This record gives sequence, structure tokens and C-alpha cells, in this order.
Amino acid sequence: MTLPIARDLDRLRTALDQLSGQAYTKGHGTGNDFVLVPDLDGETELSPDHVEALCDRHLGVGADGLIRVVKSTHLIEGRDLLAAHPEAVWFMDYRNADGSIAQTCGNGIRVFVHYLLTRGLVQLAPGQGLAVGTRAGLRTVTRLEDGYSVDMGPWSYLDPELAEERASDSLVLAAGLADPRPALSLSLGNPHTVVALSEEADLQALDLTKTPSVDPVPPRGSNVEFVVPADPLFHEGVGRVRMRVHERGVGETQSCGTGACAAATAVRLWAGDQDALRWSVGVPGGTLGVEFVPQADGSERVILSGPAVLVFDGTVV
Repeated sequence: MTLPIARDLDRLRTALDQLSGQAYTKGHGTGNDFVLVPDLDGETELSPDHVEALCDRHLGVGADGLIRVVKSTHLIEGRDLLAAHPEAVWFMDYRNADGSIAQTCGNGIRVFVHYLLTRGLVQLAPGQGLAVGTRAGLRTVTRLEDGYSVDMGPWSYLDPELAEERASDSLVLAAGLADPRPALSLSLGNPHTVVALSEEADLQALDLTKTPSVDPVPPRGSNVEFVVPADPLFHEGVGRVRMRVHERGVGETQSCGTGACAAATAVRLWAGDQDALRWSVGVPGGTLGVEFVPQADGSERVILSGPAVLVFDGTVV
């Protein structure tokens, strides 16, 4: 009798064999790591098995997700975006490590633009921005002296009826917590559920190898962020929190860009300080910056900033 795990390994090995000769680059943003596959002319078909095999940390390259580097004109979603935003020449085709499609990735899009820049595919001086297509819509990435910032667009509640309550809309139970904790679900182009913890020890005690349960479950699932506010919360006008995250379709990651935005948004709402516009979010892989930019219509755009690193190039053999 063939055991399920053996069949799974055979499936991944077959997928890697099919990718023989495929070039790739490994990169990361604050430890959130990615396999980047160049497919400028949209000729590479990547199945969920292909993605899962490349992201597998035992048989493949190993990563939290895969980014196909492709021009917008070669995807249906990209062509739809180009109709309104012809400047979005490039599209970040992002997949989770399990092969599922994701809307966007705040760390991944910085690495994506860094790849385009270092490969000479775009020219971008410090202070200049680049329009990038994603399944969550247009994102503008600006080159900084020491990294990149990303206009993540406006944040919103997953449940709009909570706009007045600003407290919680669900309960989350995770391994390492004795009881379910209240949580707030937000959208930064993809779904997030944020849980506040009071002590650093509680944050470290979590076992995020197991998927936290969210009740009720958001329609498309959710990343789950566990945050501990600093004491004092603000230092020199900057709010400070620490975070760990379990990403849907991946597991625990060293960082999550959109998750950092969601964490800062939730803590700011709970603190009730709408004038606190700048935040520092500590993650296991480093530190990310989050800034809120109020808009005339009452919404707030969220700007994420942080580093991007390319680690090595390779070829599947």
C-alpha cells in the first residue's frame, strides 16, 4: 500500500522534472522569501504542483511564495488593469507556497521591483516610482536610498458593518493560547485577522506550525497576525508593535508586508489615535515601516517600507 506522503513526494518530484532547465532567482524581504521565475513574454505555464515543488524546502528551492515576473499584457488580469493604467507594464503574478493564487504581497512586490531594477528591465532612481500590476489592483513602488516603499492603497474592514465599532468581529484560537481571543479582520488587498496579545511571552509561546482557527472564517480565508504593542506604545511620534503571522496557504513566515500594515491599522484603531500616522512593525525577519496618508474622501492610504534582497540565481536540473 502506497502511503499518502510517498504519493505526495512523487507528485512534487514529477513537477520538478517537468521544470528542468527553468531559471529562477531567490530573494527575500525581511526574511519573507520568494522564488522569482522570469517569464517576460508569458510563455511559462506554472501549475499549482510546479509552484508547490519549487517552494518546497526539502525537494525544491524553498520559499514562502513564488513570483512570476511577467508583462501585464500576457495575463487576463493584467490586460484588464492596462485598460485603466497603461503605465502598469509589469505584473507581479504571485502564488502562495501551496500553489494557490494570492491577490498581492507587500514584501514580495518590493523584491519584484528590486529584481526588475537589478536585471536592467526598468530604470528607477531614488525617489522615483514604478507602477506594478497585481490581482489587488495597481500598486506604486518607490525606490528609497535603503529599500523601497509601496503604496498599498486604502485599508478597509472585511465586514463594513464594523466601521463604527472598531473593536472585533471574530474569535481566534491558536496553539499556545488557552482561550479564544477577540480579533479584527481587515483588508489590504488580501484578508487579515489581527489578534492583540498583552505580553511578549504570549507571542513567543504561540505554536504557529498549526493553523489558527478563525470564527467566523472570512470568505477567502485569512492571514492571522498576533501583535504585542510596545510599552510605551509611541516613541518620538512613532507607534511600535511586534508581530508574528500565520499566512494562509503557507504557514508561519518571518515577515508579511500586508500583515504588518494590518497589524498597525488594528492597533491604531484600538488605541483610538487617528493622528498617529507613522508606525514601526517588528517581525522575526526585521523591521517594516507603515505610514497612513489621509485622503479627501475620508479613507486612508497605507504606505509600506522596507528592504529587498536578491540572494542567488539558479537553474532547475
